[in-house]
Amino acid sequence: MEALKSFKAGNESVLSYLPGSAERMGLEQELARQHAQRVDIPLVIGGKRIYTVEREQVVCPHEHQHVLATLNQATRQEAQQAIDSAVTAQREWSCWTLEERSAVFLKAADLLAGPWRARLNAATMLGQSKTVQQAEIDSACELIDFLRFNVQFAQELVRQQPLSSTGVANRSDYRPLEGFVYAITPFNFTAIGGNLATAPVLMGNTVVWKPSATAALSNHLVLQLLEEAGLPPGVINFVPGEPVGVSAAVLASPHLAGIHFTGSTAVFDRLWLQTAQNLSKYRSYPRLVGETGGKDFVLAHASADVDALAVGLLRGAFEYQGQKCSAASRAYIAASLWLRVKARLLEMLATARMGDVRDFRTFMGAVIDRKAYERIKAYIDAAQVDPGCKVIAGGGCDDKVGYFVTPTVIEVGNPAHALMCEEIFGPVLTVCVYGDGLWDDVLQRVDQTSPYALTGAVFAQDRAVIQQAMEVLRFAAGNFYINDKPTGAVVGQQPFGGARRSGTNDKAGSALNLMRWVSPRTVKETRAPPKDYTYAHMQ
Repeated sequence: MEALKSFKAGNESVLSYLPGSAERMGLEQELARQHAQRVDIPLVIGGKRIYTVEREQVVCPHEHQHVLATLNQATRQEAQQAIDSAVTAQREWSCWTLEERSAVFLKAADLLAGPWRARLNAATMLGQSKTVQQAEIDSACELIDFLRFNVQFAQELVRQQPLSSTGVANRSDYRPLEGFVYAITPFNFTAIGGNLATAPVLMGNTVVWKPSATAALSNHLVLQLLEEAGLPPGVINFVPGEPVGVSAAVLASPHLAGIHFTGSTAVFDRLWLQTAQNLSKYRSYPRLVGETGGKDFVLAHASADVDALAVGLLRGAFEYQGQKCSAASRAYIAASLWLRVKARLLEMLATARMGDVRDFRTFMGAVIDRKAYERIKAYIDAAQVDPGCKVIAGGGCDDKVGYFVTPTVIEVGNPAHALMCEEIFGPVLTVCVYGDGLWDDVLQRVDQTSPYALTGAVFAQDRAVIQQAMEVLRFAAGNFYINDKPTGAVVGQQPFGGARRSGTNDKAGSALNLMRWVSPRTVKETRAPPKDYTYAHMQ
């Protein structure tokens, strides 16, 4: 256990999956195996598998008639059982040392880097329609990094201790929160699901985990991975189900100690309001940690490199079908660049394949479900009849086999158009071209247009311009990129999170996040306490 106190994490290497490579052949075999089976995904409460009457199907988004799994649905009754299990399990789990808890997650990271890698990547590809590249950087590398770096950050945190004067010993006891944490996780990143559940647990908390139904296949495997690594029963309780019913039970519990959330701004607002309404019922003030929406920008100055900008727009807007909270969604491009950027972007888009992610030549899969498909299609349909919009690429939607939306680029003249302001969460990039002499004005426009402040990127070769953008846009993005796309934050390198309407900016993948899951106690021990109440000046 002593070795863990000096543990230093490193980022997991991204495998290439080149033709003929061992990792590619292993993943192809696993994809075929999982595609051919149908899994019954249970609730997991106190380590027990629970099967319910209410169920729903989990399908391939790119092949929506193909059922991958049947997902059991928790009701308010099962949610209460999960709460009771978490509260009971914390009595023992919180007594484990940090080193003992860390050993579970380091073992899980090693298992995922080895025998579990293809298994979790395949589930993410099939269930969430991620390409091999997007699955590898998510369900393998990022989740491994979360598991390892959080151990390092936790060790660094508990080493922060107060001064002790002569005759006195002071220390900080980094206790877990008193109660359980409610983890609500999204469909778009397997690693986020894993981290939102495990970060509080590493610090001694227990969790009620409500995963997104569309990510349940991979998320259930994450729980199985943790169980194999030695996580005790009841520490994480897996309760997929109808959101309102499950949340109603959780938010009514006096033992609610925190919420770890990634999802829409509207849902987080509702959770915050419901928590406030129940505030007097709780044993302590719950910690609310949330990462929500984004309307992420790319701002290109006239000095920007055209090729770098075009690649940044394509990857930033269309990787994983634009279903990243960090995805490039609005772009402001200097007029002197636009014709060259547009030509290069259209040239590359013409070669970008869309289809079944089991074909490793695929660049884009399908959007996650019919609700998302119809929402995105509505924006595109409206743009096609709007005289203020010009669809210059894509615009096609086809749901016969899968929920496919072609990468769509829309040019608008009005920088305040709805397409420049509203989160779409799909493969739609809206571009506003500005006059080169209006740089100062467009900086203000970028800062003030959106209520969100998650990610943003500036492309420029002029260093003074970059510095100016850094200052004016200081609060416009929690993750700010210079000459790079606004996606792809790496654990340990770019802690992730934004403010304004994008969340509480508690920076997943850093010690800042772990600090939210402890309730420090200060302990003072006086070795030679005074025996006389009087002071020297009283003589």
